[in-house]
Amino acid sequence: MRILLVDDEADYVSTLAERLSFRGIDAQWALSGRQALKYLETEKYDLAVLDIKMPKIGGIELKKEIQKKYPNMKFIYLTGHGSEDDYQKGVADSVHYLIKPVNIDDLIKMMKKVMEGKD
Repeated sequence: MRILLVDDEADYVSTLAERLSFRGIDAQWALSGRQALKYLETEKYDLAVLDIKMPKIGGIELKKEIQKKYPNMKFIYLTGHGSEDDYQKGVADSVHYLIKPVNIDDLIKMMKKVMEGKD
């Protein structure tokens, strides 16, 4: 399973990628939506874990952009702002949503569930 983590908090996303790597999960990380889109030009990922609130291109908009080119890619949203506002912006249709700081075991369980197509 190849994962793309996208979050504008460098320490958080790099640590998350490292923790996933220790558990045998291949995780690349990007600090912005633009950087993520650039990686997707040359790399293939099974699943993207997207922070909802990022400058310029947030997770909800980024998901829409990625799906245009990769309609079969799977997604999980992460946010430090688990508010009703997030749901109104497009998260309500996604059952794949975790609040930061995320428990690594919960994230891995959700990643497996999403990849197996279980909701």
